[in-house]
Amino acid sequence: MKRLFLFPAALLLFAASAFAQAPDQPKAAKAAKAAYYVDTRVLDLSLIVPTPPAQDSLAVQAELAELHRIEAARTPAQAAAAQADENDETIFAYASALGPHFSAAGLPLTAAFGAHVHGEEPANANPLKSAFHRARPYQVDSTLHPVCKTTDQPNSYPSGHTVSGYLLAFTLVQMVPEKKAEILARADEYAHNRLVCGVHYPSDIAASRNIANALFGYMMATPRFQIDLAAARAETRRQLGLN
Repeated sequence: MKRLFLFPAALLLFAASAFAQAPDQPKAAKAAKAAYYVDTRVLDLSLIVPTPPAQDSLAVQAELAELHRIEAARTPAQAAAAQADENDETIFAYASALGPHFSAAGLPLTAAFGAHVHGEEPANANPLKSAFHRARPYQVDSTLHPVCKTTDQPNSYPSGHTVSGYLLAFTLVQMVPEKKAEILARADEYAHNRLVCGVHYPSDIAASRNIANALFGYMMATPRFQIDLAAARAETRRQLGLN
């Protein structure tokens, strides 16, 4: 059984208009660890992200059953792919969708842009992890056998990798719309691999995609993001031989 969380339809309108109220942001010293495009004082995700299912609920029992099903069917190749995705939170995790020429070696502007986009994930998702304090599935059910990094911290909700993966995917769709289907399919695979890893609940993943939608709506309304997007788009399309 899947439990999907939907934010109000007005959310993206709020995200798009919120920037108009935001003061200029200082440049982040380390783009991968600090918000660069989103002013977290303006876009307060804690007001709109729903509470995860209660630990003793039927919904969580169903989620744990789904994780056991995924684990039972998990092949060594699937485990290796999930581990590889866990270790790659760069924009180039999408090379499988865009081809071998999409690599950091030839795309310095795109690499820097991707680092800034990824940086929105810890800056915006980590406070939510602390606020919701949701135990990881393997912390609740010791019969699960995760194949990726584990933690003693109760920080399952939302999934940071999933937020980052969808933010990067939505960004790439703006850059290479011809590959929209392939990019979004890869984003779904990247998110699902957190379940293959055995380190998140399905509801973590569903909420994380909605969070990425909200963040991306805000980012698209910022001049800084639009300037960086244009430069990275031109560089990437040139590298891929697209007009």
